[in-house]
Amino acid sequence: MTPAVSIRDLKKAYGSVVALQSVSLEVPPGCIFGLLGPNGAGKSTTLRCLCTLTQPDSGTLEVFGVSALTQPRQVRQLLGYVAQEIALDKVLTGRELLAFQGALYHISVGELAGRIADVLRLLDLEAWADRRIGTYSGGLKKRLDLAAGLLHQPPLLVLDEPTVGLDIESRQVIWAFLRQLREQGTTLLLTSHYLEEVDALADQVAIIDQGRVIASGTPGALKAQVGGERITLRLREFTPLAEAQTARQLLAGLPWVQDVIVNAAQGNSLNLVTQPVDNALTQVQQALQAAGLPVFSLAQARPSLDDVYLAATGRTLADAELAAAERVGARK
Repeated sequence: MTPAVSIRDLKKAYGSVVALQSVSLEVPPGCIFGLLGPNGAGKSTTLRCLCTLTQPDSGTLEVFGVSALTQPRQVRQLLGYVAQEIALDKVLTGRELLAFQGALYHISVGELAGRIADVLRLLDLEAWADRRIGTYSGGLKKRLDLAAGLLHQPPLLVLDEPTVGLDIESRQVIWAFLRQLREQGTTLLLTSHYLEEVDALADQVAIIDQGRVIASGTPGALKAQVGGERITLRLREFTPLAEAQTARQLLAGLPWVQDVIVNAAQGNSLNLVTQPVDNALTQVQQALQAAGLPVFSLAQARPSLDDVYLAATGRTLADAELAAAERVGARK
């Protein structure tokens, strides 16, 4: 079966800044595929290259077997693109903007009115269709943006951070709509740095960090590969590194502890990967107390996609987001 998207060894640099080092991924048709990673990881650049908006330095990109590099016009007919930044004319009404979008795609006048009615109904925008876009809330603008991306009925919908900045209710509406599209046979490729969003929506996921794909598969399989359960431990609110390393050596000796990672970005907290065992928290606390080490906080959870990221990079996704923000601030 021809993949909906095939990307091989994609590379892109902006001067001295390397955005993509070597990205390869494959999206099966008829699924929701999540591209997860912190800001600055290369997610948006990957999508822009796929959507023929940015020329990569090297690599190949195909949409349903059609090259985005040699046949960009055909690829644009096969996909809809909803960018992270909403760019809608505030003076137009929702219906007028969709009519303009339809004209750009050369949809016949006889067919266009029906398509506009369909997308307005699907996204519950009928009551707002003839109001100026400048009066819309953020959630309504995002839904109209989705409607514009779907108007030409593409088999692939590409979404860059589709719910960033939206309230919980608006996010839930969009999540339900994306699931409905998948059930109708549309393939969806979306980026996000919301762990819960990718976990809730994606059939398959690729985690990207510093311009490389560091893990890919179904969310369940990725979490199973990491294995075990998770214990997060803080000896103090801000633990000295030497003390954290002492605790690491001590806890790594427990027979049911598989790995211990010291997370420097979170005050030298400790992240334990463990086998299922009764009274795990009690045993950890007793071992630390016997060694004269304090316990500031202690929690246990099942593996998450953040644990997958942590295992691959040694830091959490939140830490990576903070580091990216600090880099941007330093450049300014």
